[in-house]
Amino acid sequence: MENKFPKNVRQIGNVSDTPKIYVEDYVDTFLNQICDKADKEQAGAFLVGKKEVTEGQECLYIFGAICMEFSDDENEIISQENFEKAEQEKKEYFEDGTMIGWMLCRPGVRMVIDTKIFNTHEKYFSEKNTIFILKDNAEVEEQYYCYKYKELMQIGGHYVYYEKNAAMQSYMITARKKIGVTPSEVVEDKAAKDFRNLVKERFEAQEQKKTSRLTYVASVFLVIVVLIMGVTTLNNYGKMKSVQSSLEFIRNSIMKQGEEKTQKTSGAVKAANEQQNENTAQSEQTNDSQTEEQQDPMPQQGEGSDSASTEEEKVDDSSMSTMQEMSEDIYIVEKGDTLAKISKKVYGDSGHVDAICRMNGLSDGNLIFIGQKLILP
Repeated sequence: MENKFPKNVRQIGNVSDTPKIYVEDYVDTFLNQICDKADKEQAGAFLVGKKEVTEGQECLYIFGAICMEFSDDENEIISQENFEKAEQEKKEYFEDGTMIGWMLCRPGVRMVIDTKIFNTHEKYFSEKNTIFILKDNAEVEEQYYCYKYKELMQIGGHYVYYEKNAAMQSYMITARKKIGVTPSEVVEDKAAKDFRNLVKERFEAQEQKKTSRLTYVASVFLVIVVLIMGVTTLNNYGKMKSVQSSLEFIRNSIMKQGEEKTQKTSGAVKAANEQQNENTAQSEQTNDSQTEEQQDPMPQQGEGSDSASTEEEKVDDSSMSTMQEMSEDIYIVEKGDTLAKISKKVYGDSGHVDAICRMNGLSDGNLIFIGQKLILP
């Protein structure tokens, strides 16, 4: 089955070049955080993603980033040891991805591809359509390059897309102390806010449609069941009437026979009635015994009740363990949560709402949705 383009995207620059580049929102935020800390020293990251053909077009999807350590040798930017260490981190956090490029931020240096950058890219990313990103935090500028035809060719634009990215969230929690990010340091992104609102509205609309469809299907099913039961009942009633008519016909035929045959028949009927009475008595005894057998297990319902109580205690314990799953680093949004409620749950008061917003790139408390993972300050 052919891949589909992401639905929730925003365009940056001219995206007419090939291949098309898609950068997940958390990765874009993480790269900006790294560059914000590069005031005097250079900073960088390895890019993790995959290459795919989507609707007949070559595309690169970048859904992970790993902090880069630089070589002690002035003649090279990345050492083989640094690269292998990053590969190990990739396997731990982004098992399904591959290294498809890197990002470099150099304060106070012109944004040009020099020999050192080109040689580094050819050494570690010599495959076609690998990516290099050059950033300048002072000028808030970035340039995307793609390696093809043995050259790093500049790409006019790219897309930022919004999807669930638990792996990148987990890595950001681990790496925030390494890069020195604090809750008060966050880049405001109005476009990201608008897109998150749009994603939330679409998600709620889809949930409402699903609920309406399920209600409709359940109603139709109940109507069909009632109709089937009605038809079955009518058929059984017709059969019973037919049997009753047959019995009455036989009875009238017997009554018209001669007196002797009538007496014999009466004796036979009497014997049949006695047999029927015996059968009825036996049936009543059987029913009484069955009733006693059904009543015997009644005391055992206490055991069942104890079991049910135990199950309820297990459910309560499970709920308590779920509440205890909130760690110092991450919180999973539940139904009815607001940032004020989350602040009270975690810190005991609602004074940390602004810090939670800044840590997760949120401008207000209406941007969270059920199941979302929030990075706690």
